Amino acid sequence: MASISTCFTGFCGLREGEHGFSHGIRPGGVVESDKLPADVRKRAMEAVDACGGRVTIGDVASRAGLNLNQAQKTLQALAADTDGFLEVSDEGDVLYVFPKDYQSKLAAKSFRMKVEPLIEKAKATAEYLIRVSFGTALIASIVIVYTTIIALLSSRSEEDNRGRRGGRSYDSGFTFYFSPTDLFWYWDPYYYRRRQVQIDDDGKMNFIESVFSFVFGDGDPNQGIEEERWKLIGQYISSNGGVVTAEELAPYLDLQNTEQIMNDESYILPVLLRFDGQPEIDEEGNILYRFPSLQRTASSQRSRRKEYVGRRWADWIGLEKFFSEKKWQFSKTGAAERAMVIGLGGANLLGVIILGAMLKDIAVTPSGLIKFVSGIFPLLQIYAGSFFAIPLIRWFLVRKRNAEIEKRNKAREQVARTLELPDPSLRRKLLSARDLAQKTVIGQDRIVYSTDRDIIEQDIEAQEWDRRFREIEKSE
Repeated sequence: MASISTCFTGFCGLREGEHGFSHGIRPGGVVESDKLPADVRKRAMEAVDACGGRVTIGDVASRAGLNLNQAQKTLQALAADTDGFLEVSDEGDVLYVFPKDYQSKLAAKSFRMKVEPLIEKAKATAEYLIRVSFGTALIASIVIVYTTIIALLSSRSEEDNRGRRGGRSYDSGFTFYFSPTDLFWYWDPYYYRRRQVQIDDDGKMNFIESVFSFVFGDGDPNQGIEEERWKLIGQYISSNGGVVTAEELAPYLDLQNTEQIMNDESYILPVLLRFDGQPEIDEEGNILYRFPSLQRTASSQRSRRKEYVGRRWADWIGLEKFFSEKKWQFSKTGAAERAMVIGLGGANLLGVIILGAMLKDIAVTPSGLIKFVSGIFPLLQIYAGSFFAIPLIRWFLVRKRNAEIEKRNKAREQVARTLELPDPSLRRKLLSARDLAQKTVIGQDRIVYSTDRDIIEQDIEAQEWDRRFREIEKSE
């Protein structure tokens, strides 16, 4: 109970200005929210909006999938920057309350939030340019290689008709005027804005992008899945009164096999660390996990009812299926695009091999186009070789990665099926968790102190709180 008195004293000390947090923010001062990672700030703000602007740390942690420390630091920073204020309940719970226009206030103060959209656009443009650069390089390489081969063949056919003098340079008669940048005329600099629209209904992409897709793939299909996973876990724990079994969370976690659940429950440790959970034993000796911070909320949403136990697991948690990872694709290119890419890549590789043999036969110093190509020939070799070496290595890695994903998905599916119709022992364990579930909604009637009001107006409430606290201390 000592924490209640300490909490009250500490938050009373914040009350130095018109609005507790905002008093310390001066024009041109540091914007605390700019110190936060952008994704953490956005997820926390989404959680605040979903809860109506009045939240506990547990509300934000569960809805945004943040750990408790992240949620607390983020709420403190947002409150400091947006004239938010704190409320303290009769049990020492701290609530953060934000004005309706807190986002516009933050956007007006934060330079980082103003430039973030520009940075995102710049990143998207850079990513697109990298993708099309690789495809452009293939076309440029083919043009350069075969133009040089033709020049060498043409020069050899005219060699007998030319007089030779000692030290005369080998000149093909061609002047190098071609630049790879000449191919950029067909680039669409605004393509990244319309990418989702421009991809055909059958999933095809343009040829330039298909080259990069074939060689390097299309990125992680599970990007952002970790954030979604923690959101689901946090919301599930909160909606079930903050007390759950390990089996309930297993379908969200990474399991190698179902035997792992039977032998030990160590797989739940990341959840305990993230949401400050603690194990406890029920009357029958079952191990349950309680998350006190997720049991206290400013939201009036009801917890799940006990009679949901025994129904389908998917119905119980409100999902249509268990949590699953998407498998990696080697490439999203269609069969026609892939055949064209392989054909042109093969033609380029063949041309580089032929050109390499021809350049070795040159006995005199080359000039013009041939001299230029001789200088960049190692780069042409690296490009031609990596064009097929990288996809080959990636193909093996994709197969291995997909096998691991399939194994984890299968284990989660098997656990989910056991929860659809639990056996008697598991059913009793689930019922025990629901019996111990507790969700405390902190309404305005339980607020004893607020940094939004003058301390003089709250003296009576503060004295009453201190009096109750002293009585509890004496009884202990």
